[in-house]
Amino acid sequence: MRRLSTNMSEAQETPDEHTTENIEALGATAPATMPESNIYCLTIIGQIEGHMVLPPQNKTTKYEHIIPQLVAVEESEKVKGLLLVLNTVGGDVEAGLAIAELVASISKPTVSLVLGGGHSIGVPIAVSSDYTYIAESASMTIHPIRLNGLVIGVPQSFEYLEKMQERVTRFVIEHSNITEEKFRDLMLNTGQMAKDIGTTVVGQDAVKYGLVDEVGGLGQAMRKLQEMMAAEAEDATQAATGMMQ
Repeated sequence: MRRLSTNMSEAQETPDEHTTENIEALGATAPATMPESNIYCLTIIGQIEGHMVLPPQNKTTKYEHIIPQLVAVEESEKVKGLLLVLNTVGGDVEAGLAIAELVASISKPTVSLVLGGGHSIGVPIAVSSDYTYIAESASMTIHPIRLNGLVIGVPQSFEYLEKMQERVTRFVIEHSNITEEKFRDLMLNTGQMAKDIGTTVVGQDAVKYGLVDEVGGLGQAMRKLQEMMAAEAEDATQAATGMMQ
């Protein structure tokens, strides 16, 4: 009994390397009994950083960090599903579209969950998964593409801006249940924002418009992903059985 107490004391005083790494990198410890998971959780938070480096006080998601993770998810035999968690104000349009296109092209089941906000270019990322949830209090802001800095006032500049907007609109329509007419109405609404045009949709409204699939939280998103993974595994088993026969 005395030996057991000594061992427990030693275990408490000497954390394992994984726990130490988590404390140093994330400021948190992992649950002691946390099993290895076949679901990869990817977070899109703050502002999506593109080709320009944002000020250090900005909370950012760097697309050059996200892209290799998505490639690793597709390549890994251990990972069977992707959970995408968003709380973002938007950011670089092309970087956001690059992330959205990669998520949409992953062959494994994907589920996204909008917490807090999934604004601007965060909208295409949110709808890029196979199934999308939004928290009841979360919101999504739909507005036209904005440009900062010097803009050359020639027809070509406006044509390029129009083409970029069309890319975003087309992606959202193809990966959600919202109609093009409704999306453009929300995007060009002048009656809701004091200094801008657009619309902020909250929770159930996003579902009503067909932008996301369901209002829900983490538990529902995980259950949905587990169901999709189980269905895919069953299909793979049936296909393998059919080939053997």
